[in-house]
Amino acid sequence: MSSKTYNPFEVAQKQFDAVAESLGLLPAARDLLRTPLREYHFSIPVRLDSGEMKIFRGYRIQHNDARGPSKGGLRFHPLETIDTLRALAMWNTWRTAVADLPLGGSMGGVVCDPHDLSLQEQERLCRGWVRQIFQSIGPHWDVPSPEVMTNAQHMLWMLDEYETIVGSKSPGLITGKPVGMGGSAGRIEASGFGLVIVLREALKELEIKPSDTSASFQGFGNVAQHAIRLYRQMGGLVTCVSCWDQASRTSFAYRKLPNGIDLDELLSITDHFGEIDQARAVELGYECLPGEAWIEQPVDILVPAAIENQVRPDNLERINPQVKLLVEGADGPTDPSIEPQLAERGVRVIPDILANAGGTTCSYFEQVQSNMNYYWKRDEVLGKLDVHLTSVYIDLSDLAQRRKISLREAAHLIAIDRTARACQERGWV
Repeated sequence: MSSKTYNPFEVAQKQFDAVAESLGLLPAARDLLRTPLREYHFSIPVRLDSGEMKIFRGYRIQHNDARGPSKGGLRFHPLETIDTLRALAMWNTWRTAVADLPLGGSMGGVVCDPHDLSLQEQERLCRGWVRQIFQSIGPHWDVPSPEVMTNAQHMLWMLDEYETIVGSKSPGLITGKPVGMGGSAGRIEASGFGLVIVLREALKELEIKPSDTSASFQGFGNVAQHAIRLYRQMGGLVTCVSCWDQASRTSFAYRKLPNGIDLDELLSITDHFGEIDQARAVELGYECLPGEAWIEQPVDILVPAAIENQVRPDNLERINPQVKLLVEGADGPTDPSIEPQLAERGVRVIPDILANAGGTTCSYFEQVQSNMNYYWKRDEVLGKLDVHLTSVYIDLSDLAQRRKISLREAAHLIAIDRTARACQERGWV
């Protein structure tokens, strides 16, 4: 179980403090970058299908925009907290900086459970969120995108509401839109494919062929599904995936040995939230295990691709000695306090701000295409993504080796230095 005292924003601030000390940042720069530039908290009245009015709490956090318009997701989650959003906004600032994109970092959310809302109620909620925040977002100011339990349809409703209010077409307002409605080809796959691109580069350094490896995934949403597809195309074997089960209000892991999971087979029994039908999975020959079993599998690669704080001191010893790489598909899935122990065990961590930068990078590509009103083909988008992330990984790895530091430390050094320099050049500090 997750620690009740875990606070992702405190974790993000501790990471920042350590790097700020290493860089020798001035006090003003530390004070500016340690907290968000702006926060918006608001209520969203929504009329339910029953006729009853319900009030939802909405947020938008803009951490820093010195390098360009803020960029960050919008999540719907019943347990959403302001400190989680603050942490994610900060990590998004570092993610865009480490990928050398001309963007800042933001994050938004609504405290709700889409499982309990009809499509019409979700549409009213999306439009209500835009009505409350439209003056503080925009294609040249802050650009939202899908995140946990939001999707392309939600983004299109939000875009439509924004354009109705401002009285002009603004496809660059939001990314993750449907292809054909201002969305980018390749955007859906980008987060998962980006993860496998940096995994491929890490395996090259270890002189290991992907076809000689196996992996276990936590989460079966968009990131995991597309990462598994590309990883399997490279010859890798996925033996286990875990996901949330709404009916049981808990998670389960699904394992298939010796030949691994069949992705298309599992997708045929998975809903749009990434939840696998337990009974049908068992009928298809999958072992149904407790949710945390994903972390103890005898594999070479672990991929936490769901939510924060999933690899912790209390489950560290459950990691199999065979594991060589931990690739963070989610934001903040690993407790930083255990990274020295992971290193002692020979486990190399590919940090979140690098491993899941594919989605942010392709969101930037979509933003560029929308603002030009000229769209690239899928192969061109994914080709640009591969070239860009490969270059980012090589630069980070070179720095880590020269400085004898971890990839996470290298990523934060580069990201925070770039952001602090931008703030300084603007005269903010």
